[in-house]
Amino acid sequence: MKKILVTGSSGFIGMHLSEALLRDGIKVHGIDNMNGYYDVALKESRLKTLMRYKNFSFEKTDISHYDKLKDTFKNFRPNMVVNLAAQAGVRYSLENPQAYINSNVMGFINILECCRHSKVEGLIYASSSSVYGGNEKIPFSVNDEVNRPISIYAASKKSNELMAYTYSHLYGLNSTGLRFFTVYGPWGRPDMAMYIFLNNIRNGNEIKVFNHGKMQRDFTYIDDIVSGIKASIEKNYSCEIFNLGNNISENLMDMISIIEEYLNKKAKIKYLGMQL
Repeated sequence: MKKILVTGSSGFIGMHLSEALLRDGIKVHGIDNMNGYYDVALKESRLKTLMRYKNFSFEKTDISHYDKLKDTFKNFRPNMVVNLAAQAGVRYSLENPQAYINSNVMGFINILECCRHSKVEGLIYASSSSVYGGNEKIPFSVNDEVNRPISIYAASKKSNELMAYTYSHLYGLNSTGLRFFTVYGPWGRPDMAMYIFLNNIRNGNEIKVFNHGKMQRDFTYIDDIVSGIKASIEKNYSCEIFNLGNNISENLMDMISIIEEYLNKKAKIKYLGMQL
């Protein structure tokens, strides 16, 4: 039976990917530090869903703790690793940059080291569309220059791509980086705009819309993300980066209109300037 280690398994994408792999008969070992960036009860509910599968195992640990992570690799002996563990959120990186360095940089180098010494077949890791920074050319391309990140989160994800390339070059570690674009769907993260808007509109609260509503997002449904990750596992590229999303950006105001129509309720909107 194929064995895959999924980090961040109690997260939004991690839970959906783990369940898809478990249904395919793959043995999955999940790790997650269950941090309080958003409601831990949601993460616990996702984990409870995964624990119903006999081919799933879990341990609460942090990828920034190298010795514990090394023990996990030694005990589980994965064929493949999917690294989805990261401190998420662009705006929070302005408040707590250390959390991003600990998890997204130190944690990722620990993953690379463990993959190298355990001789795994390949590593799939989450990057982000945030690496494109202020690029104005649409659609984005993996061939675009991404050397001017405008957040610590984006810088940490770009560093992952550079480190993965180095390990591929030095040690022959197969790696595939996936730049995710605004993922949404069931069990989604409550800090994402779609869920914030929906809850506030439903409860009659005001929503903040930046750049006076002149915003676009490339929304990607969770099932498409899972399909892309599974395809990357199957292909197991030597060293590649892919955009995982649509190539059509949607107007943010159109998304708000859809929520209004679904709830049959008008949004109370406060228009603001461009956010940092």
